[in-house]
Amino acid sequence: MIKLKRAYEAASRNDGYRVLVERLWPRGIRKQDLPLARWEKDIAPSHELRKWFAHDPAKWSEFKQRYRQELKDRSLSERLHELAMRAADGTVTLVFSSHDAEHNNAVVLKEELERHAHRIMARSEHRPAG
Repeated sequence: MIKLKRAYEAASRNDGYRVLVERLWPRGIRKQDLPLARWEKDIAPSHELRKWFAHDPAKWSEFKQRYRQELKDRSLSERLHELAMRAADGTVTLVFSSHDAEHNNAVVLKEELERHAHRIMARSEHRPAG
């Protein structure tokens, strides 16, 4: 299961494996005050894409396409696979800092990880026992 949570919301036990998916550290939060398992800044959108998007909902559709293209980079495949495996076995919470909970990179990343986790689970169901 993959959940989304703003960095400014309190962590809970139900969050499971918490991963910050931002290239920049959230403003106004000290590192010791944000409980995380990992900070995956490399799977966040590039600086160029982030600046171009500027959280403009009118650019949302194009942002999703461009970000998905960035996520196809082979250097990220192992990290994405690991997160998808964790999500297939338990809860992963993608932590983001955007004020807009509907138009941000974590939403796109969640969709991609859910697709990947679904493929992982489908393959494991088709494996012969033993």
